[in-house]
Amino acid sequence: MRVGRPDEDRAKRHTVDSPGEVPAMSTVDPATIALAILPPPVPPAVIRSRPPQAGIPPTKADRDSLRDAVRRGMTHDRAVPPLGMEELRRRATAALAEAGLPETYLDYAVVTVNNESWRDALAAVPFERRLLLMPKCLRVENRCPAPFDEFGLLCKQCGLCSIQDFQAEAERLGYAVLVAEGSALVMAMVQTGTIEAIVGVSCMAVLEKTFSHVQAAAIPAVAVPLLQDDCIDTTVDVDWVWDYIHLEAADRSRRLDLGGLHDTVKTWFERPALDRLMGPPVGHAEEIGREWLAVGGRRWRPFLAAAVFQALRPGDGGENDAEHTDHDQRSIDAIQRIAVAVECFHKASLVHDDIEDGDLERYGEPTLCGAHGVPIALNVGDLLIGEGYRLLAESGLDADRIRAAVREAAGAQRLLCQGQGAELAWSRNPSQLASRQVLEIFRLKTSPAFDVALQLAAIGAGRADEVSDALRAYSEAVGIAYQIKDDLEDMLDDAGLVSNVESRPSVVLALAAERARGDDREMLAAITAGKPHPAATPDRLREAIRTAKADEKAALLLESYKEQAVRALEGLSDATLKGLLRRVLAKMFNELTFEGYCREQEAKVAREHHGEPQSAAASPAATA
Repeated sequence: MRVGRPDEDRAKRHTVDSPGEVPAMSTVDPATIALAILPPPVPPAVIRSRPPQAGIPPTKADRDSLRDAVRRGMTHDRAVPPLGMEELRRRATAALAEAGLPETYLDYAVVTVNNESWRDALAAVPFERRLLLMPKCLRVENRCPAPFDEFGLLCKQCGLCSIQDFQAEAERLGYAVLVAEGSALVMAMVQTGTIEAIVGVSCMAVLEKTFSHVQAAAIPAVAVPLLQDDCIDTTVDVDWVWDYIHLEAADRSRRLDLGGLHDTVKTWFERPALDRLMGPPVGHAEEIGREWLAVGGRRWRPFLAAAVFQALRPGDGGENDAEHTDHDQRSIDAIQRIAVAVECFHKASLVHDDIEDGDLERYGEPTLCGAHGVPIALNVGDLLIGEGYRLLAESGLDADRIRAAVREAAGAQRLLCQGQGAELAWSRNPSQLASRQVLEIFRLKTSPAFDVALQLAAIGAGRADEVSDALRAYSEAVGIAYQIKDDLEDMLDDAGLVSNVESRPSVVLALAAERARGDDREMLAAITAGKPHPAATPDRLREAIRTAKADEKAALLLESYKEQAVRALEGLSDATLKGLLRRVLAKMFNELTFEGYCREQEAKVAREHHGEPQSAAASPAATA
């Protein structure tokens, strides 16, 4: 089984039968597992996979790393826009060096610096005084039913591309929206003061051409670069667009360096830091437990706790911890204990998980049960649960908040065990589960581990009453999305894919079984029912999954749950928490990848070469 931890699961590869004879136990009827309620679907084009053009960093992780470096640079060296080209290049070069990227990407980095220099100014402009300007090439060209008028594309909300989602959300906030390559109307709106800021999406070629005009206008203007310049079914970093669309002055999270915070949280689990926080280990069990707590993992849950606490704490929570050390040390100590407690609970669940599954390797090292045997591992897992509650009790919170924290942690532990218990009972006599039943198992056993991190942080900040419901809905969607991400990543690894055969529900395999035909259907029906099949090699399973397009369906489900998480935040009145959790979502999922000039630009160059007049599409008004 999995307990919401793709990074940890990808490191555990060798399995054996659980040791010892296990007495008979009651089984679970698959019919009693409810069907998950699916979120609204996202446009299929959201998972369109195209490599970026030359000159743009090739992976989402690289692009996010560059943007984070730019933001850190501006934290230490404040930028007052509009910045001249020399200053933009200086900052862009420094950011590329910090991110470990070559100067091949300098032009792209310049755009990133320019965008971030306008960030605070954009946030200060009311939504109803902003324009969202998008190119029509984001549409699915050969299927788009939308007509054009003199102002651009008139979206029919057909559900095929991301234009409708961007437009609907921007208009809900109060934006004016245009889908056009460029329009004289844009310049008119700027000149008359109707529009005071622009959020745009555009290709690098247009951005280079219009830069001087945008600078001359001296209004806040950010532009998320398209990843391709060929004007056909182009793609963009969707979460970047969402980030800029939602910027508002009340959101202090825009100044919070999430990458730096994540790095800081990781240092809390270095062995000397743990010993300072928890005291020297006493005895053999505590020594093993401390080493296990210090090893491996991405620390997403303690990072979530620290990030939410930063957003909700009194004062200017958008600043770094170091700036609060002198006058806010007690708060920092409290969240550090809460974050480590969250990881204690999580690591205990991994110990018990490995025992239940008979797994002998995790993080490329022996598991506790593999290294020390089941009795010692079981005891250390129990000890870590106790350590988690001890840290909550010693967090320095007042009695009411400690009581609330203990109640929340106990409730999450109970829910996780209920979900795990249902899966264990099913695994004793497995039968085929529908994909929505697999998603329900994910919800039961994965989401509580995320929810407890968020809820404990809110309790620690004294803000739980006002945000608890939204955090729970957000955690539920994030937990399911995280588990789908795990299943998709398992396709990349032979051992990971084979382990799915061993009575472990997989939404990718369940979707494939529902959609497959012929021999593939028979094979997948057996596999998803926990039965061996002679043809079920990793390569054959991958081929069957791709033939059924189950990987595409799972990727769409992943994006749907991510958007569901964002929608769960709409009821929050705290702009900083909303902004932070949107950014956290992008950070957690930025590593998953699903396997020149544009034509109009080439035509424009040809026209200019022959002395023909410039088209509207290339006018200086294309300020995005």
